[in-house]
Amino acid sequence: MKVVAENRKARHLYDILERLEAGIELKGTEVKSLRNHAVSLDQSFCHVKDGEMWLHNMHIAPYHFGNVFNHDPRRSRKLLLKKREILRWGSLVEQKGLTIVPLRVYFNERGKAKVEIALVKPKKLYDRRRELMEREEKRTLERLLKYRA
Repeated sequence: MKVVAENRKARHLYDILERLEAGIELKGTEVKSLRNHAVSLDQSFCHVKDGEMWLHNMHIAPYHFGNVFNHDPRRSRKLLLKKREILRWGSLVEQKGLTIVPLRVYFNERGKAKVEIALVKPKKLYDRRRELMEREEKRTLERLLKYRA
């Protein structure tokens, strides 16, 4: 598996409840740009519309040699999932106020472009601060134990 892009900020801002692998409908120049790692997942999100899941705001840079056939960098892209998965996640988003966020884009063993999406719940500011404090305490404790032994 070859990871192309990762959304590290999502792990900081959200509590991840469930993960799912989805195919993504791309044009030819988009695939070539993905192979060049010219993609950004910042501020991208998914939503369900008419029984289909769409990925919005993912930026795939235009392919350098694409000329007239280049794509729009921020166009909405359709995610390829099973119908029951789309319906289940769509209902959870509507009922519980959750969000669907892409975590990473990669090529699988067969060379197909895939997106790992997650059903997430936003963290509160105090939760994020507490998490940072715990991580810092753990680091200092490990540092002290390292020099003690």
